[in-house]
Amino acid sequence: MAPEQILLDRPRPPSTPPPLDWSTLADAFEAACLLRCTPPPAIAGARRPAPDHRPPSVEFNREEAAHRMRQLLGRLDVPIVHEVAVGGLRRRYELHRLSVPRQHQPTYARMLEAGWRQGRRELLGGPVPGASTVRRAWRPRLAAAAWRAALLAGGRHVRRHILGVRITDRELAAVLVRGAALLDVPALLRPGTGCYLVCVADGPDRQRILHSTALGPAAHVPDRA
Repeated sequence: MAPEQILLDRPRPPSTPPPLDWSTLADAFEAACLLRCTPPPAIAGARRPAPDHRPPSVEFNREEAAHRMRQLLGRLDVPIVHEVAVGGLRRRYELHRLSVPRQHQPTYARMLEAGWRQGRRELLGGPVPGASTVRRAWRPRLAAAAWRAALLAGGRHVRRHILGVRITDRELAAVLVRGAALLDVPALLRPGTGCYLVCVADGPDRQRILHSTALGPAAHVPDRA
């Protein structure tokens, strides 16, 4: 009997990439949330891509959001080209466009995809029995990262009795509601015309969200147990 032929060129299923460490995850997850808060840059004749297949550029109409995205991608070793366009007549405005150089686009896409997938799973998966102290400490930080991104790049909806953000991405809206719960704040999700409004009550709830998302000195939380 002839020996069995071994096909060395047989395609193998892709291996699951290792999970990101907690500090890298927090940065990649927040950058992914910032991306999901914004519509993709308009390209004539092109169809709007799905949220998971965004082009390697993003536009912000707030300088603070663009600066935060640059900061996060810098920590992830992803270089950025930052362009600013000024428009308007009576009411002037700035548009900040961030683009990733071609040679760094695979790393950018892989990092943000992994950050969103892992961060979303941590927040929506519910409490894990026997979770480590490190994991219990980092999950609220992921929740704060999602809310920080929404407050910077989402559509703010501020009224006397609520603090809210308008989000077009349904999955991000769900992450914000669950994230608020992890920060001990009840949040409401209200469907709107072409968007979702996620809001918290004024007073202690609003202050807790704003305090959690502030970028001040924070206590060190280890990456590993």
